[in-house]
Amino acid sequence: MKNFFTKRSILIIALIVLKFVLQYLLLSPEYDLQRDEYLHLDLGNHLAWGYLSVPPLTSWISRLIYLLGNSVFWVKFFPALFGALTILVVLKIIEELKGNLFALALGGTCVLFSAILSLNTLYQPNSFDVFSWTLLYYILIKYFHTENSKWLVVAAVVFAIGFLNKYNIVFQVLGLIPAILLSQQRRIFGKKQLYIAAFFGLLLISPNILWQYQNNFPVIHHLNELTATQLVNVDRFGFLKSQILFFIGSLLIILAGLYSLLAYRPFKKYRLFFWSFFFTLLIFLYFQAKDYYVIGLYPVYIAFGATFLANQLQTGRKRYLKPVLLLIPIIFFVPMYHIAFPNKSPQYIVEHSEKYKKLGLLRWEDGQDHSLPQDYADMLGWKELAKKVDSVYRHMPDRRQTLILCDNYGQAGAINYYTENDLQAVSFNADYINWFDLGKPYKNLIRIKNYEEKNAEFEETSPYFEHAVLADSITNPYAREYRTLIFAFEGAKIDMNRRLKIEIQEVKNEWR
Repeated sequence: MKNFFTKRSILIIALIVLKFVLQYLLLSPEYDLQRDEYLHLDLGNHLAWGYLSVPPLTSWISRLIYLLGNSVFWVKFFPALFGALTILVVLKIIEELKGNLFALALGGTCVLFSAILSLNTLYQPNSFDVFSWTLLYYILIKYFHTENSKWLVVAAVVFAIGFLNKYNIVFQVLGLIPAILLSQQRRIFGKKQLYIAAFFGLLLISPNILWQYQNNFPVIHHLNELTATQLVNVDRFGFLKSQILFFIGSLLIILAGLYSLLAYRPFKKYRLFFWSFFFTLLIFLYFQAKDYYVIGLYPVYIAFGATFLANQLQTGRKRYLKPVLLLIPIIFFVPMYHIAFPNKSPQYIVEHSEKYKKLGLLRWEDGQDHSLPQDYADMLGWKELAKKVDSVYRHMPDRRQTLILCDNYGQAGAINYYTENDLQAVSFNADYINWFDLGKPYKNLIRIKNYEEKNAEFEETSPYFEHAVLADSITNPYAREYRTLIFAFEGAKIDMNRRLKIEIQEVKNEWR
């Protein structure tokens, strides 16, 4: 018990507790969940070894959230947990590098007050992705320190779990390979234990690879669609600028970490991490990736930098710089708190739009500026949509034979999350294309449609039903789904199930 209350233990506990407290304080109750979160939660109702949008790990976590009650508290708990674990791993890296108490405090503070806070506000694979990157780097450090082959097997397991969460971890490995070849650690490629571990890792991810094969590799379709609609608007200069902003309060520590890998003798065996930093960034620049995809790269360099600076500032007047270094990330966090988190009302953001616009926070994936940051606009209007769909559904004849068909996965997921009725909305978009229940004969249709297609939808669909009406719409002007329409069609004149099968097959044929 005495060892539990050491200064190190108290520091670690304090950082973890503060992490959880901050994650809940940074969210305003004015916002709903974000559109991606609804899809990720719905994955838990359709467990499989793969999905169009993500690998399977998210679905397992979603099923656990459902078993815990499916409340917003638990939805937000898991990304906060993965963020806390990332801090813990950084502290373990510092301990492995022989860092002292100040190094632990500096490293933990820098990771805590960084863009990872913002990332951890959303239930997406990104939080676990950053954790798995950091953990894989830690395992490699353990191996290069001890050269014990068991760490290669552990690294394979970490990679496999990270892969089953988000394929992004492949780029981490691609950045490491040439860096290792340039370093004295290249002899690792001559060890048979590496290839045994690699085979074991491949075995762990094989169910997902098999699923991809059986479904014509939908990940390729997803990447092509992502490239055409979102990544094409990624500006490489903007990508680099974002890297600085993500860790602006820790920039000095990261730079010190990179310098130490070249100049600090105790880190000589880890010099490969200097080269992997640049190789990894170049890979993401080449593919015009989204800026936050590479956030998992930085925590390990914070660990190197914190350990190095703590060693350099132990004596003389330099030791007076310690509190300054601790304060820098906190000072930079203060303005971040006011602009980088969904803790301000939409009205406030619109009134102060110039401030947000200058920082590029109003730029969406379509390359245009809007009134709110994209993630914030994606957190509004969902409860309203679900409530209004519920109301329309309750007034439909033969409710059990009513199909709720949405334009996109956000609409379908939000309806399924908030509904008070026993219904399941679907869409031809994302994973919902595989979740149609064609075992029941449909006679009615509730159609959720974008406002721009108002006239076309009514003219094209109403002739196939005995009765058609525009039942309602989303009225929240700040929501990305503002003016989204809810149509009600009753009494089908055609075989809806047959028509659905044809349309589903047409969509799937586009992927091949």
